[in-house]
Amino acid sequence: MYFDLQPTLANDLIQIVPLKETDFEALFAVASDPLIWEQHPNKDRYQREVFQNFFKGAIESKGAFIVYEKETGKIVGSSRYYDLDEADGAVAVGYTFIAREFWGKGHNRALKTLMFDYAFRFVDKIILHIGATNFRSQKATEKLGATKVGELEVAYYGEPVKWNFVYEIEKPTWKNRSL
Repeated sequence: MYFDLQPTLANDLIQIVPLKETDFEALFAVASDPLIWEQHPNKDRYQREVFQNFFKGAIESKGAFIVYEKETGKIVGSSRYYDLDEADGAVAVGYTFIAREFWGKGHNRALKTLMFDYAFRFVDKIILHIGATNFRSQKATEKLGATKVGELEVAYYGEPVKWNFVYEIEKPTWKNRSL
């Protein structure tokens, strides 16, 4: 089976569609909130020139999405698939950010549920790289059933190397979780 890294997916709450060059201004309007990035290793990503680099990496990844709230059409944020390793049966999910107005309202869980359900049709394991100081994302990742399996330095696209925790969730754990 072919793993399309940019499918269009939807559930009752959100829709994710492949990120396009023309989405920059609308997505930057969401990303320009400094509080989104306060626990992230790259805290200055709310600045236009820094976000331009992030966005360029997202487009070049050919696995990035823009996320919309289904009912209102508002932009929720972005995420992506990356580092597909067919030999190991794994793909990474990350680079996720969500507008603060959607925090704590189920949008991150809805997003990860769509992405994980789809990915587990093709792979047996999902990897997540979470900044060592990004406690909010670590907690959200653990709530999804992922466990910390390591630590490593990650160089985000065109950005300095930062310390990250590596989380993993395997298909049986995901399928047997209690929502």
